Amino acid sequence: MDLIKKSSAGAEVITVDVVAAKDLLHHALYRYLDVRTEEEFKNGHVDNALNIPYMFNTPKGRVKNPKFVDQVLAVSGKEDHLLVGCQSGVRSVYATTDLLEAEFKHVCNMGGGYIAWIGNGFAVKKPNPVEL
Repeated sequence: MDLIKKSSAGAEVITVDVVAAKDLLHHALYRYLDVRTEEEFKNGHVDNALNIPYMFNTPKGRVKNPKFVDQVLAVSGKEDHLLVGCQSGVRSVYATTDLLEAEFKHVCNMGGGYIAWIGNGFAVKKPNPVEL
């Protein structure tokens, strides 16, 4: 699935597949930014991922995090290399677009998201089971 979306600033969202994404992370070229909800993140995530939700669950459904870009800026510079992922690769396209519009220079989207990551059998960090 090759998604190309242009931001209003004219920057193109670059989508990489999970195999390429794993390689970028393995060589420490990029940091993984997981934009799923905290609940999704707690159920399992890519190791060393940074979680900043792009959307929140509310009683009326999901709503966009109005402070998303500011929260990313608080932990990352506009020159940092970020690989943006979500559950299936949709929210991450929008999150990547917002970051490009905020003049982040090196961001790309991970196509297929966490579902594709685990579907390829790649390692994830899961919560520790509660011991009885």
